Amino acid sequence: MTATIDCQQAYEGDANIADAIPSPSMLETWVNAVFEYEGIHDHEVTIRFTDEEESQSLNHEYRGKDKPTNVLSFPFEAPPGIPINLLGDLVICAPVISREAEEQHKQVSAHYAHMTIHGILHLLGYDHIDDAEAEEMEAKEIDILATLGIDDPYQ
Repeated sequence: MTATIDCQQAYEGDANIADAIPSPSMLETWVNAVFEYEGIHDHEVTIRFTDEEESQSLNHEYRGKDKPTNVLSFPFEAPPGIPINLLGDLVICAPVISREAEEQHKQVSAHYAHMTIHGILHLLGYDHIDDAEAEEMEAKEIDILATLGIDDPYQ
């Protein structure tokens, strides 16, 4: 199960927040855990770490919500007849992740792992719009995080 990660570090704020951004190798571990769980391989993912301004702008433009958010997922759909293994892009807001981890009394690295896995599942077509979809997606997140030794984030 091999993920290729294009990591884009666009966050230039608080040094403590910047230092908590996961390494490309950690991201690869988390994405590969999803790929293994889902039985897929050899896909590329772009993961971009941003500030609240960029997150808010993208969230407003693409979701109609005028506030920063933890992770945004942008699935890639290749034109017909063009085989490419790009799964899509994740945009992760570093200050939101750090703030949420503190508010939820979680290790910031565990919250990054959760939000990365959550975003990858979105790229794979999972959603949480209705209760049944949310339960399925959350169960997958819990299972995948457990393989990484990370506790249930919903407790």
